[in-house]
Amino acid sequence: MKKIIILTICVLLLSTGCSNKGELENNNEETKVTIEKDSSKEDDLINEKYKNEIPIQWGEHIEGVTNNFDTENKQIALTLDACGGKEGSNYDKELIDFLEEENIPATLFINYRWIMKNEDIFLELSKNPKFEIENHGYSHKPLSVNGNSIYNIEGTKNVREVTEEIKLNEDKVYELTGIKTKFFRSGTAYYDEVAINICEELNYKIAGFSINGDGGATFTKEQVMNEVLKSRSGDIIISHFNRPNGETYEGLKEALIGLKQQGYVFMKLEDVVK
Repeated sequence: MKKIIILTICVLLLSTGCSNKGELENNNEETKVTIEKDSSKEDDLINEKYKNEIPIQWGEHIEGVTNNFDTENKQIALTLDACGGKEGSNYDKELIDFLEEENIPATLFINYRWIMKNEDIFLELSKNPKFEIENHGYSHKPLSVNGNSIYNIEGTKNVREVTEEIKLNEDKVYELTGIKTKFFRSGTAYYDEVAINICEELNYKIAGFSINGDGGATFTKEQVMNEVLKSRSGDIIISHFNRPNGETYEGLKEALIGLKQQGYVFMKLEDVVK
């Protein structure tokens, strides 16, 4: 049976730059969202299956999160997040232009809020073969089935909210580009194991990281360089391309050139994680 759900949200959105170690970015952004959405049979089945499950794990690197990949070659995966929100919806054009000039591919995890503020740029990026577009969620929340929080950011509260956090952004990306996203990274990159199982039910792999490249876009140039230059074969770097006022670009530029000089090549996640 078709069910119409009207969801109105009026919240103060808090987010980091978007990753794990970064300072909190207090958006103080009151957002009202009205969603008209079919409750699908798949959603109902997932809710019924997991609604009574109680998670015992909570973190960035728990089982089910892909933090690196196996390779016999000097390959590194560069991933960049765009988180959205009041202070997180800008665009680091210098960084993206640098990647194009240096022929460095990257996987871009993009949040619904960033897409809505930068639709034309998003469409351009989606057409660029150097960049893989992936899912960074709808409201940029930690992925939890019981409202667990981190960095004072409350996570999704139940199974329904987990599926909406994933699928509402998936639907927007597909509507605009025809791209079906395959990897998911939550706001803050925190999960419980029940939420991870739900992601797998929705045919997603969870993209973690082994190198925290910019601390939620708060690192200095020197800190970015020092962290990224630690990368070795099979590492996944997380950084951001939505905070041009930070020093991510300056640090990444030096570090990525240095890694290239050491013989490393950069890969999109879809080419190394199967």
